[in-house]
Amino acid sequence: MTGNHTAQEPKHKRDVTRRKVVVAGAGAVAAVGVGGTLAAGAFADGSGDSGTDTTAETCYKLTSETTEGPYYIDADKIRQDITEDKEGIPLVLNLKVIDSETCKPIRNAAVDIWHCDALGIYSGYESLSTGGGGGAPPTDAPSGEPTGEPPSGAPSGGTGGGVHEEPTDDERYLRGTWKTDKQGRVTFRTIFPGWYRGRTVHIHTKVHVDGEWTDAGYEGGTTCHTGQFFFDEESVLASAEVEPYATSTTERTTLTEDTIYDQSGTTGGLLKLKYSKKNIAKGVVGSITMGVDPDATNTGT
Repeated sequence: MTGNHTAQEPKHKRDVTRRKVVVAGAGAVAAVGVGGTLAAGAFADGSGDSGTDTTAETCYKLTSETTEGPYYIDADKIRQDITEDKEGIPLVLNLKVIDSETCKPIRNAAVDIWHCDALGIYSGYESLSTGGGGGAPPTDAPSGEPTGEPPSGAPSGGTGGGVHEEPTDDERYLRGTWKTDKQGRVTFRTIFPGWYRGRTVHIHTKVHVDGEWTDAGYEGGTTCHTGQFFFDEESVLASAEVEPYATSTTERTTLTEDTIYDQSGTTGGLLKLKYSKKNIAKGVVGSITMGVDPDATNTGT
């Protein structure tokens, strides 16, 4: 990720400095279907205001670094709406990136997010994902009981952790990259993620700095943060009552059981959520401020 690549590095790492990608739907916002009123309204005016003042977050702590997981695909889609045709509860994700030492916003950073669909399937890896169908699902969680310590060792299922898997298909739903504005803010539109065996509900993220935005996309720079966002149990239990999440047959790992989440709240990636307690299907708005060290290199591998 640093640009100082060697011949021994895997191809997907050597290609990181060549982030020339086709800008897909940069100005488009796809419909999310019936019931997306709350989330759609939060996104439409560009502010994505969830009612949470993320500027009030403490910024003297670094946001926790976590594993990249096996299913990262580098900057394939430069877009804010990553939903495509996937069914699920509409989710607007309002992120802010700040320098954890100075508290100043980091502008023009490239922020990646990616996650599984409502039934635990990752795009690009559908043949490796069995989601709610049982079997050997994707997982980036090590086996064993949660310890609160950084995960190590081989994950259950034989893949995961920092071991990158090459994509098995051309699907790219629920993946996207966008740049932060002058206030360090970026907004994505997606769906509430589902779950799969061994992991709690989560979204992956990376923050890249010092690269160049061009007509072709984003290239160069370094990865200063690799993390994951998490959802409180109340919201996940509510989502599990809604189709298609309700059809999942996969045993769910709770937030306190997860081996990646460090139980530190906002610093560990726990999102602040806003939604109708009576009807989560209308949509969810999630927000968080990420305190990062722009001079660090954290690839998550």
